[in-house]
Amino acid sequence: MPLRWRDAMSRALYGPGGFFVSAPGPADHFRTSVHAAPAFASALSRLVRRLDSALGFPARFDVVDVGAGRGELLLALAGLAHDPLAHRLRLTAVELAPRPAGLPAEIGWADAVPAGVTGLLLATEWLDNVPLDVAVRDGDGWRYLLVDPATGEETVGDPVDGADADWLAAWWPTPDVATTSRPAATTGRAEIGRTRDDAWAGAVRHVDRGLALAVDYGHIAHDRPGDGTLTGYRRGRQVPPVPDGSCDVTAHVALDSAGTAGAAAAGTAYTLVGQREALRALGADGGRPALSLAATDPAGYVRALAAASAVTELTDPAGLGGHRWLLQPVGVDVGVDPLMAR
Repeated sequence: MPLRWRDAMSRALYGPGGFFVSAPGPADHFRTSVHAAPAFASALSRLVRRLDSALGFPARFDVVDVGAGRGELLLALAGLAHDPLAHRLRLTAVELAPRPAGLPAEIGWADAVPAGVTGLLLATEWLDNVPLDVAVRDGDGWRYLLVDPATGEETVGDPVDGADADWLAAWWPTPDVATTSRPAATTGRAEIGRTRDDAWAGAVRHVDRGLALAVDYGHIAHDRPGDGTLTGYRRGRQVPPVPDGSCDVTAHVALDSAGTAGAAAAGTAYTLVGQREALRALGADGGRPALSLAATDPAGYVRALAAASAVTELTDPAGLGGHRWLLQPVGVDVGVDPLMAR
């Protein structure tokens, strides 16, 4: 029986036997910044130290990772932490999958964002997996797309209404077939980001003082994808988004809309920057080591070259460098650039 995409995604990703609940973990299916290079965790560790200073070195510094996979990022951050901060760190993974065997006891495991966060709330490639509805233009209006969960075949459903219609009117420009280079048959598909806005605002409301950071593929109003971005991933390969539980089903995030929702929840402005700029601000510039190092310290040169290559992967605009960082301060003054808080 055909379902709206939001319901089909929810069942396929998080229902009984769903992709994220029962699978070995995201690392087995697609490469994220967390899995690609230690430089990503190192940059976030620097951000933690800067934010700790901006917060006045609180007695407890929380790092909450929403959509934590199997806890890989928190494990890396724990390994990079040094006293006196290490003794004040409280690390919590938020994930619907069962707690992995062997995860150190100092890393908490929860199925919902805890209240009263003081520190850093992370959402690395989480929002792109928050289920959403998909719509298609039909004449002068939008209609929901329905999908057969077993085959991925789509059919056109009822007109979009209510809050979804309001969201489309505010955030998804109507395609102009007369001025677009796309064939008319492929224009006018929209991914309704209202559920992502609600999820992000809800997460932000759990932060008492600190910074909420979402890292994800996304777009803003002037570059909305006319054909949509819905796709699937399995075992490192892009596949059709069939919502049968056998693959990841994902769509890029309307980051300006989500940012506006988060800012309303926090009462402060958000900042949106590209991953390349964010990592460079945190000391990961990907520059090649000086050749002179090869003569004085060959092993050190090889290590530095490998580290630079890893950063290059993180900042490649055709890959992980296409991510944007959505930064939402809450109850703390970090100036005009949250990445430079000290």
